[in-house]
Amino acid sequence: MTDKVKIKIFSDYVCPFCMLAEGPIEEATKDLYVDIEWMPFELRPHPHPTLRPEDEYLPAIWARAVYPMARQLGVDITLPTVSPQPYTHLAFEGYQYAAAHDKGTEYTHRMFRAFFQEDQDLGDPAVLESLASEIGLDGPDFRKALDNRTYQAKHEEALREAQAHQIQSVPTIVVGNTRIEGVPTPFELRKAILDTQAEQQVAAAFGGSCSIDGC
Repeated sequence: MTDKVKIKIFSDYVCPFCMLAEGPIEEATKDLYVDIEWMPFELRPHPHPTLRPEDEYLPAIWARAVYPMARQLGVDITLPTVSPQPYTHLAFEGYQYAAAHDKGTEYTHRMFRAFFQEDQDLGDPAVLESLASEIGLDGPDFRKALDNRTYQAKHEEALREAQAHQIQSVPTIVVGNTRIEGVPTPFELRKAILDTQAEQQVAAAFGGSCSIDGC
């Protein structure tokens, strides 16, 4: 059987377009043999100041781009009132914990809903612990990992991969040799997956061998 097509989705939990990409990604990948990995990209890493919803920029970009796309995709999303917006390094370290317990994708979906639909502060370790518990993770053990920065090195390693891919904006989706920046259409993402799958099949075929007695 051909190996799964690996899809890397670089995102940040405070990026509304990353949440809006969930639907097209799900539609494009249904019934396909894929391995999706959500990768971190901190738009405003500490100590750079994060954005404030009461300032002019966020309401303007939401009115101009986020809300129209959300209506088009049928997604319930609201500009969070958390101010300033949270740093996301701890939430991403929590992702590494969740991924180690086979709940990385579920954790990512929960982070988006918590921030953009429930107005929860993803920079608060207590909030992260509660959300982790909701998806079936061991809350106290999760919190201990956050407090001890157990997954800091793993998170930083993932950030270096974003640098290697020269990620500048999110979402950015990497499928084989194809790179899609922004919210994809299901068609373009599905095409990238199928093209990559075909390339893998060719590579597998040419990677085989025959003896003098035949194949």
